[in-house]
Amino acid sequence: MASGLAATEERERRRQRIYATICDVPPGSVASYGQIAEIAGIPRGARQVGRALRELPQGHDVPWHRIVTASGHLAFAVDSKPWRRQVDKLAAEEVVLTHGRVNMALYRWQPDLDELLWKPSAAWD
Repeated sequence: MASGLAATEERERRRQRIYATICDVPPGSVASYGQIAEIAGIPRGARQVGRALRELPQGHDVPWHRIVTASGHLAFAVDSKPWRRQVDKLAAEEVVLTHGRVNMALYRWQPDLDELLWKPSAAWD
């Protein structure tokens, strides 16, 4: 029983690190699922990032729309309601999609070492 509780607590800590890292992505920039996982200290955890985003609670303030695939595509079906909402949110931040994808060379968030080391969320347990 104790190991189940410990595993649940660890999943919650990872989820909170993922959310904190996503909140660090500045407006007008995007990050990939894998990039968020790496920065959050979850190597090869892109799927965990996707799962955490699917589990966002109602009324959250996590800028989920700034997360895209490594190739710059949105993870939703083209022209679906969530896809359109993400496109609109990105456009409001002046992130442009060309041929259905974000130009990662232009819009990819590239934090410097100081930003990663000294941000408030760097004090993870």
